Amino acid sequence: MLAIYDYFGYDLAYDESCRLIAQAGFSHVMMWYGDDFGLEFRAANRPAQARAHGLAIENIHAPFDEVNHIWEDTPDGQRVFAGYLQMLNDCAAYDISTVVMHATRRPEGPPVSEIGLARWAKLITRAEQLGVNIAIENMRQDYGLSYAELLLERFDSPRFGFCFDSGHYHARRREVDWLTRWPARLMALHLHDNHGVDDEHLLPGDGTIDWPVLMRQIEQTGYIGAVALEVCTAPADMTAEEFLALAYGRGMELKGLQNVLV
Repeated sequence: MLAIYDYFGYDLAYDESCRLIAQAGFSHVMMWYGDDFGLEFRAANRPAQARAHGLAIENIHAPFDEVNHIWEDTPDGQRVFAGYLQMLNDCAAYDISTVVMHATRRPEGPPVSEIGLARWAKLITRAEQLGVNIAIENMRQDYGLSYAELLLERFDSPRFGFCFDSGHYHARRREVDWLTRWPARLMALHLHDNHGVDDEHLLPGDGTIDWPVLMRQIEQTGYIGAVALEVCTAPADMTAEEFLALAYGRGMELKGLQNVLV
C-alpha cells in the first residue's frame, strides 16, 4: 500500500487532487480534518470524493493550532475538546480508522494539567468505544515531546499509539527513539526528508535521511500499514502530474527497502 497526503503542494480542486493521486498509482490518501473542526470536511464529503477515485483513506490529521487549549481549564479548552470529540465521531461515521493528533503546539505549551489528562483519557475512551485509533505524532523536543511521551506512558490502550514522522525525527535528534521504545504502538507513518535542521517535507532521497536504515527500523516494529508520504515541496517548474509520478517512484523505492510493508 502506498499513500500520500491529499495536499501535496499544489492548489487544486479537491476532486482533481484525488484524481491525480489515483492516476499516479497511489492506493491510499491521508486527509486534513480542517482548522474549522470538520465543517469544510463534512460539507465537501471529502471521503466520498477520494473513494470515488478508488482511493482508500489511510488516516486523517486533526487540527493542531489550538491544541494547547486542551490543557487549560477555560472555555476555549472545552471548545477544543468538544471539537476533538466530534472529530472522533466523524471518523466513525465516515469509516476512517485512524486520526493523527499533536499533543501540543509550539514550544510555549501550557503546563501539564489534570484537566488536560482527563480530557485525553476521555478522548481515548471514546476512540475505544467507536473503534477508532488515535495516533499521537512524534514532535521535536521543543515542540511537545514530553507531552506525547507522557500520554503514551500513561494511557496503555490498543486504540492509542503514535504516528512516526521521519522529518520531525531527523530535523532535531533530541527525542527518544520512538520506533524502538514503542514498536507495537506504531499506527501511522509520515515519511518525508530534510537536511537535519528544518522540517522541509521533501521527497525521500532529496535530503539526508538514511532511508535503508530507517525502513529496516520500521519493518522491525511489525508495522503493516501503508508507506505514507507527507510531501509538499516540489520544484517550481514541475507539474502536479510530474511531481506525483516522481513521488510514487520514490515511495516504491522505500517499499523495496524492506519486506513487511506491502
